[in-house]
Amino acid sequence: QVQLVESGGGLVQAGGSLRLSCAASGRSYSGYGMGWFRQAPGKEREFVAAISGSGTRTSYTDSVKGRFTISRDNAKSTVYLQMNSLRPEDTAVYYCAARRSPTVATMGTAYDVWGQGTQVTVSS
Repeated sequence: QVQLVESGGGLVQAGGSLRLSCAASGRSYSGYGMGWFRQAPGKEREFVAAISGSGTRTSYTDSVKGRFTISRDNAKSTVYLQMNSLRPEDTAVYYCAARRSPTVATMGTAYDVWGQGTQVTVSS
């Protein structure tokens, strides 16, 4: 069973950047599709970005396209979310998730393992 640990969250001013990391333990990491989700206070969890096991396919929610980039380093069993041009509305707890399939998925129910989350706060 893969276990996930996120890091890299923090407080940043609007227009700034952060890079989130999600380190995975366990075997066959490249066989897992990975995703990032976020949940703001009082709101439902929403999809942010996903990447295939090989890293060749990605998907983004419309509000982050052109600003966020998901990538992975299978040698390090780590997935990243580079966040640029951050906005106050990006403030949320960001969760990393893994699914036992190498394909891309945007639904939270498609994921089998979740990290504990990391807080991102963007001030105006």
